[in-house]
Amino acid sequence: MGTADVEAVWRIESARIVAALTRFTGDFGLAEDAAQEAVAEALVSWPLDSPVNPAGWLMATARRRAIDAIRRRTALQDRYALLAAESPVESAVDEEIDPDRIDDDVLALMFVSCHPVLSPEARVALTLRVVGGLSSEEIARAFLVSVPTVQARITRGKKTIAAAGVPFELPPAAERRERLSGVLSVLYVIFTEGSTATSGDRLLRPDLAYEAIRLTRTLAALQPDEPEVHGLLALCELTAARFPARTGPDGSPVLLDEQDRRRWDFSAIHRGLAALAKASTRGLGPYGLQAAIAATHASAPSVEATDWDRIVVLYEALGRIAPSPVVELNRAVAVAMASGPAQALAIVDELIASDRLPGSHLVPSVRGELLARLGRRPEARAELELAARLCANQRERSVLLRKAATLS
Repeated sequence: MGTADVEAVWRIESARIVAALTRFTGDFGLAEDAAQEAVAEALVSWPLDSPVNPAGWLMATARRRAIDAIRRRTALQDRYALLAAESPVESAVDEEIDPDRIDDDVLALMFVSCHPVLSPEARVALTLRVVGGLSSEEIARAFLVSVPTVQARITRGKKTIAAAGVPFELPPAAERRERLSGVLSVLYVIFTEGSTATSGDRLLRPDLAYEAIRLTRTLAALQPDEPEVHGLLALCELTAARFPARTGPDGSPVLLDEQDRRRWDFSAIHRGLAALAKASTRGLGPYGLQAAIAATHASAPSVEATDWDRIVVLYEALGRIAPSPVVELNRAVAVAMASGPAQALAIVDELIASDRLPGSHLVPSVRGELLARLGRRPEARAELELAARLCANQRERSVLLRKAATLS
């Protein structure tokens, strides 16, 4: 077994291993460190001697590393004696990955990784590292930051969890639903960065987006009675369904009205619609409403044939339960398609007057499109050029400049 095999096993089993170790040691940071040491050892030993049970090997090795670390902590000798008195490490492997306890363990791990005491950046890094099994290098590459930056976020995150005394357990039922929104927001941030990168020379970062889908699918299996979990899964699946048609052969963006809809992933659309049906059981929340908008696009044969009136209504509903300037901006785009650019321009100008999206390239981008449709070409060009200057993604910037050039 080579490096790729180790990485594949780790990606699949990491959450269960770290979760079981955390329950065993009561120390989230120690568990993650011990698991990483086991992976490092696997990279050396597996090519020479492949284990029959790779996941069990990682679990047993990580458990030994955790016990060694506890032994070295002189202040914890009593605790080490208690752990050492338990059944031997090798015979405890099966108990530690008992399927009857896996669901609660992994769910608890998600809640710990997304705990409110952590900064948003630390939540994302820890979730991708300990739940998703991504390396520091993979996370750094996905978010275009340095490896030391990612490692620092992970280290600070673990120290913060330890200092705050965050227990490794599922929150009480009353608190769980409130905390669940934080878990969902982390997964949403990860997916959003994958579906439209905020910076760099690629429009999409599919690996990151699909990792978010995998984690959300896991959460949906662990929390099947939570509609918004299914809503987020539906939104991710329906959005990712368009990935094959969103870029050309050279990686350049292909706008919605120019996309070959035959290239959309209809399997993903089917999965998304199924998840949306589950999300609809008790009324749609913010993610479910966004998924319903994506489903409306997915069911339309063309931009012109899209039910824009329905999309406007869905954005209005979304704005009432989860108001934000981005929702208002998206509603303006839908209004422009349903009722014309003049009404939409009034919405955008109100956003500008209230300075609700300062420094964002999205506002001048939409405003430029609306002005162009109204025949106000010099103003439209100025807005699109401003949007290009504000945009950090090179691919998006090239599209904006190309549009501006057509208005000269």
